[in-house]
Amino acid sequence: MSDTPAADRVTFVTIDEGRDGQRLDNFLITHLKGVPRSRIYRIIRSGEVRVNKKRAKQTTRLAVDDVVRVPPVRTSESQAPPVVSGGLAERLARALLYEDDQIFIFNKPAGLAVHGGSGVSLGLIEALRVLYPEERNLELVHRLDRDTSGCIMVARHRGFLRRLQKLMQQGGVEKRYWLLCQGFKGSERRMEAPLLKITQGNERMVRVSREGKASVTDFTLVERFGDAALVEARLGTGRTHQIRVHSQFGGFPILGDDKYGSRKGDARLEALGHRRLCLHARSLVFRHPQSGETIKVNAPLDEDFEAILAALRSDKR
Repeated sequence: MSDTPAADRVTFVTIDEGRDGQRLDNFLITHLKGVPRSRIYRIIRSGEVRVNKKRAKQTTRLAVDDVVRVPPVRTSESQAPPVVSGGLAERLARALLYEDDQIFIFNKPAGLAVHGGSGVSLGLIEALRVLYPEERNLELVHRLDRDTSGCIMVARHRGFLRRLQKLMQQGGVEKRYWLLCQGFKGSERRMEAPLLKITQGNERMVRVSREGKASVTDFTLVERFGDAALVEARLGTGRTHQIRVHSQFGGFPILGDDKYGSRKGDARLEALGHRRLCLHARSLVFRHPQSGETIKVNAPLDEDFEAILAALRSDKR
């Protein structure tokens, strides 16, 4: 059993340029490696964590020269890094789509969460920190649902992370997804429906609501298989579960979606001998904030998704 370096004493951390603009909770998650997220949020709420001698919220943005008081934190968990299986290490090595001095882009496998927590001990970012021990500042640029495969960006430096996220907020990153659905009519659809996050029990959900945030998705037919269709979605906004909810609201739910799908879609997949969320982050296009080069990355479909397509092509009905 071992403790964090801060297990028996208060420490004070002065924020440098590399952490400028970072949320307090994300800073502590990185600083207190191995400490459960629930514990981190508890010490913030209790006021044990201070920023410039004042209480702060988890969403507080840190600035250069801020001084963060970190209380003694004891954990019964071993501080050894999480174990990454040989199989996962090999999959991630093959999943690297693009890299330069500032960023990695991976083709995330379906079923792998982007980060640990909520019953998930090891996510993509934790695995990458083990596999790239020399990279001390790896951070997710954006998120993908656990069961969604495809393009995900990981910044190698904090400063570049902020530049990429700003570019995304300004609409400078084009994201396209491929999805398999039922009920898609015609060749093109635009969905403009505001989305609102809600909680049902312990589950986070999203629904269309006038009280929600404006959301736009453009859908284009790629290939039709009788009542099923392979469709490309281009995001005009980047809301949580946006494609999944807009597909459901438009009458063409995604196959294998356990939150927003349909029994008919589940039955169709089961008849083909498969079970997965048929949503894939197909491509990213953006102008590199540092080099100015236009970066275009395509993520190949995984074997399971390809097998579903092959089955549909041989069984059109």
